[in-house]
Amino acid sequence: MTTIAFIGLGNMGNPMAANLVKAGHTVFGFDLVPANLEAATKNGVTVMANAPAAVKDADVVITMLPAGKHVLSVYEDIAPKAKSGALFIDSSTIDVNSARKAHAIAGKYGLLSIDAPVSGGTGGATAGTLTFMAGGSKDAFTMAEPILKPMAGKIVHCGDAGAGQAAKICNNMILGISMIGVGEAFVLAEKLGLSHQALYDVASTSSGQCWSLTTYCPVPGPVPTSPANRDYKPGFAAALMLKDLKLAQEAASSSGAVTPLGAEAAQLYALYAAQGGGDADFSGIIRFLRGE
Repeated sequence: MTTIAFIGLGNMGNPMAANLVKAGHTVFGFDLVPANLEAATKNGVTVMANAPAAVKDADVVITMLPAGKHVLSVYEDIAPKAKSGALFIDSSTIDVNSARKAHAIAGKYGLLSIDAPVSGGTGGATAGTLTFMAGGSKDAFTMAEPILKPMAGKIVHCGDAGAGQAAKICNNMILGISMIGVGEAFVLAEKLGLSHQALYDVASTSSGQCWSLTTYCPVPGPVPTSPANRDYKPGFAAALMLKDLKLAQEAASSSGAVTPLGAEAAQLYALYAAQGGGDADFSGIIRFLRGE
Protein backbone atom coordinates (compact mmCIF):
# COMPACT_ATOMS: atom_id res chain seq x y z
CA MET A 1 0.00 0.00 0.00
CA THR A 2 0.95 3.68 -0.12
CA THR A 3 2.81 5.83 2.39
CA ILE A 4 0.80 9.00 2.94
CA ALA A 5 1.54 12.19 4.87
CA PHE A 6 -1.53 13.98 6.21
CA ILE A 7 -1.05 17.59 7.33
CA GLY A 8 -4.02 19.06 9.22
CA LEU A 9 -5.78 16.57 11.50
CA GLY A 10 -8.77 18.58 12.68
CA ASN A 11 -12.48 17.80 12.53
CA MET A 12 -12.25 16.79 8.86
CA GLY A 13 -8.65 15.66 8.51
CA ASN A 14 -8.64 13.23 11.42
CA PRO A 15 -11.49 10.99 10.22
CA MET A 16 -10.21 11.21 6.65
CA ALA A 17 -6.79 10.00 7.78
CA ALA A 18 -8.45 7.27 9.84
CA ASN A 19 -10.18 5.93 6.71
CA LEU A 20 -6.84 5.83 4.89
CA VAL A 21 -5.40 3.78 7.75
CA LYS A 22 -8.39 1.42 7.58
CA ALA A 23 -7.73 0.98 3.86
CA GLY A 24 -4.26 -0.33 4.69
CA HIS A 25 -2.16 2.74 3.95
CA THR A 26 0.69 3.89 6.19
CA VAL A 27 -0.20 7.41 7.34
CA PHE A 28 2.23 9.88 8.88
CA GLY A 29 0.47 12.90 10.36
CA PHE A 30 1.12 16.35 11.72
CA ASP A 31 -1.03 19.06 13.27
CA LEU A 32 -0.30 22.08 15.45
CA VAL A 33 -2.97 21.12 18.02
CA PRO A 34 -1.84 18.46 20.54
CA ALA A 35 -5.39 17.16 21.06
CA ASN A 36 -5.70 16.50 17.32
CA LEU A 37 -2.44 14.54 17.36
CA GLU A 38 -3.67 12.47 20.29
CA ALA A 39 -6.92 11.65 18.49
CA ALA A 40 -5.04 10.78 15.29
CA THR A 41 -2.75 8.41 17.18
CA LYS A 42 -5.80 6.52 18.46
CA ASN A 43 -6.91 6.17 14.82
CA GLY A 44 -3.65 4.54 13.78
CA VAL A 45 -1.83 7.59 12.39
CA THR A 46 1.90 7.78 13.11
CA VAL A 47 2.39 11.28 14.49
CA MET A 48 5.51 13.17 13.45
CA ALA A 49 7.31 16.10 15.07
CA ASN A 50 6.72 18.51 12.19
CA ALA A 51 5.36 18.72 8.65
CA PRO A 52 8.69 18.19 6.80
CA ALA A 53 9.33 15.05 8.85
CA ALA A 54 5.89 13.74 7.94
CA VAL A 55 6.40 14.17 4.19
CA LYS A 56 10.02 13.01 3.93
CA ASP A 57 9.21 9.39 2.98
CA ALA A 58 5.65 9.88 1.72
CA ASP A 59 4.48 8.96 -1.77
CA VAL A 60 1.38 11.15 -1.32
CA VAL A 61 0.93 14.32 0.74
CA ILE A 62 -2.58 15.44 1.72
CA THR A 63 -3.28 18.81 3.32
CA MET A 64 -6.49 19.90 5.06
CA LEU A 65 -5.92 23.43 6.33
CA PRO A 66 -8.03 26.50 7.21
CA ALA A 67 -7.14 29.01 4.48
CA GLY A 68 -5.05 29.73 1.41
CA LYS A 69 -2.27 31.43 3.36
CA HIS A 70 -1.81 28.30 5.46
CA VAL A 71 -1.68 26.03 2.42
CA LEU A 72 0.89 28.20 0.67
CA SER A 73 3.03 28.47 3.81
CA VAL A 74 2.99 24.70 4.33
CA TYR A 75 3.68 24.00 0.64
CA GLU A 76 6.70 26.32 0.73
CA ASP A 77 7.90 24.44 3.81
CA ILE A 78 7.36 20.86 2.67
CA ALA A 79 7.72 20.82 -1.12
CA PRO A 80 11.54 21.09 -1.01
CA LYS A 81 11.63 18.19 1.49
CA ALA A 82 9.22 15.91 -0.37
CA LYS A 83 10.16 12.61 -1.97
CA SER A 84 10.89 12.78 -5.71
CA GLY A 85 7.72 12.08 -7.70
CA ALA A 86 5.39 12.57 -4.74
CA LEU A 87 1.79 13.63 -5.34
CA PHE A 88 0.38 16.62 -3.43
CA ILE A 89 -3.38 16.69 -2.75
CA ASP A 90 -4.86 19.77 -1.10
CA SER A 91 -8.34 19.12 0.28
CA SER A 92 -8.65 22.48 2.01
CA THR A 93 -11.32 24.92 0.82
CA ILE A 94 -9.39 27.99 -0.32
CA ASP A 95 -9.54 30.69 -2.97
CA VAL A 96 -8.86 29.72 -6.56
CA ASN A 97 -5.81 31.97 -6.91
CA SER A 98 -4.13 30.41 -3.86
CA ALA A 99 -4.92 26.95 -5.21
CA ARG A 100 -3.18 27.79 -8.46
CA LYS A 101 -0.18 29.18 -6.57
CA ALA A 102 0.01 25.93 -4.60
CA HIS A 103 0.08 23.98 -7.87
CA ALA A 104 2.90 26.24 -9.05
CA ILE A 105 4.93 25.58 -5.89
CA ALA A 106 4.54 21.83 -6.33
CA GLY A 107 5.44 22.09 -10.01
CA LYS A 108 8.58 24.06 -9.18
CA TYR A 109 9.89 20.96 -7.42
CA GLY A 110 8.70 18.52 -10.07
CA LEU A 111 5.75 17.26 -8.01
CA LEU A 112 2.31 16.36 -9.35
CA SER A 113 -0.59 18.09 -7.59
CA ILE A 114 -4.35 18.41 -7.45
CA ASP A 115 -6.69 20.69 -5.56
CA ALA A 116 -9.43 18.44 -4.19
CA PRO A 117 -11.80 20.17 -1.75
CA VAL A 118 -14.63 18.11 -0.31
CA SER A 119 -18.34 18.25 0.39
CA GLY A 120 -20.10 16.13 2.98
CA GLY A 121 -19.06 17.56 6.34
CA THR A 122 -17.75 15.66 9.34
CA GLY A 123 -20.38 12.96 8.87
CA GLY A 124 -19.15 12.25 5.35
CA ALA A 125 -15.52 12.37 6.51
CA THR A 126 -16.23 9.74 9.16
CA ALA A 127 -18.33 7.54 6.88
CA GLY A 128 -15.92 7.80 3.94
CA THR A 129 -18.63 9.24 1.70
CA LEU A 130 -17.18 12.65 0.84
CA THR A 131 -17.53 14.18 -2.60
CA PHE A 132 -14.12 15.24 -3.92
CA MET A 133 -13.96 17.99 -6.56
CA ALA A 134 -10.55 17.74 -8.20
CA GLY A 135 -8.57 20.18 -10.27
CA GLY A 136 -5.27 19.36 -11.95
CA SER A 137 -3.74 17.41 -14.81
CA LYS A 138 -5.19 14.09 -15.95
CA ASP A 139 -2.01 12.32 -14.86
CA ALA A 140 -2.24 13.79 -11.37
CA PHE A 141 -5.93 12.91 -11.11
CA THR A 142 -5.33 9.34 -12.26
CA MET A 143 -2.67 8.96 -9.58
CA ALA A 144 -4.86 10.57 -6.91
CA GLU A 145 -8.12 8.72 -7.53
CA PRO A 146 -7.23 5.42 -5.79
CA ILE A 147 -5.90 7.37 -2.80
CA LEU A 148 -9.14 9.34 -2.50
CA LYS A 149 -11.45 6.32 -2.82
CA PRO A 150 -11.35 5.17 0.84
CA MET A 151 -12.54 8.64 1.85
CA ALA A 152 -15.04 9.19 -0.94
CA GLY A 153 -18.55 8.52 -2.08
CA LYS A 154 -17.88 10.37 -5.32
CA ILE A 155 -14.81 11.80 -7.05
CA VAL A 156 -15.16 14.29 -9.93
CA HIS A 157 -12.33 15.62 -12.10
CA CYS A 158 -13.52 19.18 -12.69
CA GLY A 159 -10.70 20.44 -14.88
CA ASP A 160 -7.25 21.99 -14.64
CA ALA A 161 -5.53 23.62 -11.66
CA GLY A 162 -8.02 25.46 -9.43
CA ALA A 163 -11.11 23.87 -10.97
CA GLY A 164 -11.83 21.84 -7.85
CA GLN A 165 -11.91 24.98 -5.73
CA ALA A 166 -14.09 26.73 -8.31
CA ALA A 167 -16.61 23.87 -8.17
CA LYS A 168 -16.58 23.86 -4.36
CA ILE A 169 -17.33 27.55 -3.91
CA CYS A 170 -20.05 27.48 -6.57
CA ASN A 171 -21.65 24.46 -4.89
CA ASN A 172 -21.51 26.02 -1.45
CA MET A 173 -22.95 29.28 -2.69
CA ILE A 174 -25.96 27.26 -3.88
CA LEU A 175 -26.09 25.55 -0.49
CA GLY A 176 -25.95 28.79 1.51
CA ILE A 177 -28.65 30.43 -0.60
CA SER A 178 -30.93 27.39 -0.52
CA MET A 179 -30.66 26.96 3.25
CA ILE A 180 -31.76 30.56 3.76
CA GLY A 181 -34.68 29.98 1.38
CA VAL A 182 -35.75 26.82 3.22
CA GLY A 183 -35.38 28.57 6.56
CA GLU A 184 -37.50 31.52 5.42
CA ALA A 185 -40.21 29.12 4.22
CA PHE A 186 -40.40 27.39 7.61
CA VAL A 187 -40.51 30.74 9.42
CA LEU A 188 -43.38 31.85 7.18
CA ALA A 189 -45.14 28.51 7.73
CA GLU A 190 -44.89 29.00 11.50
CA LYS A 191 -46.48 32.43 11.21
CA LEU A 192 -49.28 30.97 9.10
CA GLY A 193 -50.00 28.16 11.54
CA LEU A 194 -48.66 25.40 9.28
CA SER A 195 -46.80 22.56 11.02
CA HIS A 196 -43.20 21.75 10.18
CA GLN A 197 -44.18 18.24 9.16
CA ALA A 198 -46.93 19.42 6.84
CA LEU A 199 -44.61 21.81 5.00
CA TYR A 200 -41.94 19.13 4.78
CA ASP A 201 -44.34 16.52 3.45
CA VAL A 202 -45.46 18.87 0.69
CA ALA A 203 -42.18 20.55 -0.25
CA SER A 204 -40.05 17.41 -0.08
CA THR A 205 -42.12 15.84 -2.87
CA SER A 206 -42.85 19.01 -4.81
CA SER A 207 -40.96 21.73 -6.65
CA GLY A 208 -39.44 23.08 -3.42
CA GLN A 209 -37.43 19.89 -2.93
CA CYS A 210 -33.69 20.41 -2.33
CA TRP A 211 -30.82 18.99 -0.25
CA SER A 212 -31.20 21.73 2.38
CA LEU A 213 -34.74 20.47 2.98
CA THR A 214 -34.58 16.70 2.59
CA THR A 215 -31.15 15.99 4.12
CA TYR A 216 -30.41 18.98 6.34
CA CYS A 217 -33.90 20.20 7.28
CA PRO A 218 -33.40 23.25 9.53
CA VAL A 219 -36.21 22.36 11.97
CA PRO A 220 -36.27 19.35 14.30
CA GLY A 221 -38.50 16.41 13.50
CA PRO A 222 -38.95 15.78 9.77
CA VAL A 223 -35.36 14.59 9.16
CA PRO A 224 -34.12 12.91 12.37
CA THR A 225 -30.45 13.00 11.31
CA SER A 226 -30.32 16.75 10.65
CA PRO A 227 -28.38 19.00 13.08
CA ALA A 228 -31.64 20.73 14.07
CA ASN A 229 -32.33 17.67 16.23
CA ARG A 230 -29.04 18.20 18.11
CA ASP A 231 -29.56 21.89 18.93
CA TYR A 232 -27.66 22.74 15.71
CA LYS A 233 -24.40 21.12 16.73
CA PRO A 234 -22.31 20.98 13.51
CA GLY A 235 -22.14 19.39 11.03
CA PHE A 236 -20.88 22.24 8.98
CA ALA A 237 -20.42 25.34 11.08
CA ALA A 238 -21.94 28.67 10.05
CA ALA A 239 -18.48 30.25 10.25
CA LEU A 240 -17.27 27.83 7.57
CA MET A 241 -20.28 28.60 5.40
CA LEU A 242 -19.50 32.29 5.77
CA LYS A 243 -15.90 31.60 4.75
CA ASP A 244 -17.05 29.81 1.59
CA LEU A 245 -19.58 32.50 0.72
CA LYS A 246 -16.84 35.12 1.06
CA LEU A 247 -14.61 33.08 -1.23
CA ALA A 248 -17.45 32.96 -3.75
CA GLN A 249 -17.85 36.73 -3.58
CA GLU A 250 -14.11 37.26 -4.05
CA ALA A 251 -14.23 35.00 -7.09
CA ALA A 252 -17.30 36.77 -8.44
CA SER A 253 -15.61 40.14 -8.05
CA SER A 254 -12.39 39.05 -9.74
CA SER A 255 -14.19 37.31 -12.61
CA GLY A 256 -16.90 39.91 -13.19
CA ALA A 257 -19.78 37.55 -12.30
CA VAL A 258 -23.00 39.02 -10.90
CA THR A 259 -24.19 37.07 -7.83
CA PRO A 260 -26.73 39.18 -5.88
CA LEU A 261 -28.22 36.24 -3.97
CA GLY A 262 -24.75 34.99 -3.09
CA ALA A 263 -23.88 38.46 -1.79
CA GLU A 264 -27.07 38.62 0.29
CA ALA A 265 -26.41 35.15 1.70
CA ALA A 266 -22.91 36.21 2.73
CA GLN A 267 -24.31 39.27 4.51
CA LEU A 268 -26.92 37.24 6.39
CA TYR A 269 -24.39 34.65 7.54
CA ALA A 270 -22.03 37.44 8.61
CA LEU A 271 -24.79 38.91 10.77
CA TYR A 272 -25.65 35.48 12.19
CA ALA A 273 -21.99 34.79 13.04
CA ALA A 274 -21.61 38.24 14.59
CA GLN A 275 -24.53 37.47 16.90
CA GLY A 276 -22.84 34.32 18.18
CA GLY A 277 -23.99 31.73 15.64
CA GLY A 278 -20.63 31.02 14.03
CA ASP A 279 -19.95 27.82 15.95
CA ALA A 280 -23.45 26.41 15.36
CA ASP A 281 -24.41 24.44 12.27
CA PHE A 282 -25.14 26.64 9.27
CA SER A 283 -28.76 25.41 9.22
CA GLY A 284 -29.17 27.23 12.54
CA ILE A 285 -29.52 30.46 10.56
CA ILE A 286 -33.26 29.81 10.84
CA ARG A 287 -32.95 31.08 14.42
CA PHE A 288 -31.55 34.34 13.08
CA LEU A 289 -34.37 34.53 10.54
CA ARG A 290 -36.89 34.17 13.39
CA GLY A 291 -35.22 37.07 15.18
CA GLU A 292 -33.99 34.90 18.05
